[in-house]
Amino acid sequence: MVKHIIIWNLKDELSDAEKQERKQLIKQGLENLKGKIDGLLEIKVITDLLGSSNGDLMLDSSFESEAALKAYSVHPEHVKVADSTVRPYTAQRKCADFEI
Repeated sequence: MVKHIIIWNLKDELSDAEKQERKQLIKQGLENLKGKIDGLLEIKVITDLLGSSNGDLMLDSSFESEAALKAYSVHPEHVKVADSTVRPYTAQRKCADFEI
C-alpha cells in the first residue's frame, strides 16, 4: 500500500471567510473521488489543523500501489478537481509518498 500525503497553504489574498469556504470545497471535491478511481483505497482531507501546523489543510490518501497513485495523478476526475478547486487557490504544496 502507498500513502500520499499533501499539505497546502492557501493564497494569502484570500480572506478568512474565503479560506474556510475553499477548504470545504477542496475537501468535498477530493473526498468525492472515492469509488471513482481504481486503486484509490482511502481519501480524507483535514481542514482543521492545529495552530502549531505550518499548512492550512492536508490530504491523507491510500492507494493499492505506486502504479495506482500514478494513475490517480492523471485520472480525468482528479485532474478536474485539482485544476478547478485546488490549484487556483493554493500558494504552496508539499507532498510525501511512501509505502506502508
